[in-house]
Amino acid sequence: MDQRLHFITFATADLDRARSFYKDGLGWDPLMDVPGEIIFFQVGPGLMLGLFDAEKFNQDLNSDISTSSTVSTSSVSGVTLSHNVDSAAEVSSTIDQLVSAGATVVKPAQASAFGSIFHGHVKDPNGIVWEIAHNPGWRIDDDGTVVFG
Repeated sequence: MDQRLHFITFATADLDRARSFYKDGLGWDPLMDVPGEIIFFQVGPGLMLGLFDAEKFNQDLNSDISTSSTVSTSSVSGVTLSHNVDSAAEVSSTIDQLVSAGATVVKPAQASAFGSIFHGHVKDPNGIVWEIAHNPGWRIDDDGTVVFG
């Protein structure tokens, strides 16, 4: 299997609230929006963020009713989506923008205990945690390669 990812999809308890947060609050343009089912945002070259109505998500995962196991999608845990910005000041202003759109602060903007990163965390209306960070040792080369150091 090639080392690449095309979709990151989250079960979303309230798709209308997610749409309002990302589309109306943040100004993101959906690439595809199927009311009552799923909304997709292109978040990078060849990379989509999908927000899938939780009931439809469960139906999709548990479509083989001949098995006795089901997958629980009741909450998001142990996952962050990270958005890197150019300065510590931009970390704070981006967090403020997310809060204005309906996010709640999990960790205010501050120096990280790990390296020279300045970051903060917010939770979107459906519980997805976003890290907003300034990491001066992180960059993307012209060919798309991520470089740490």
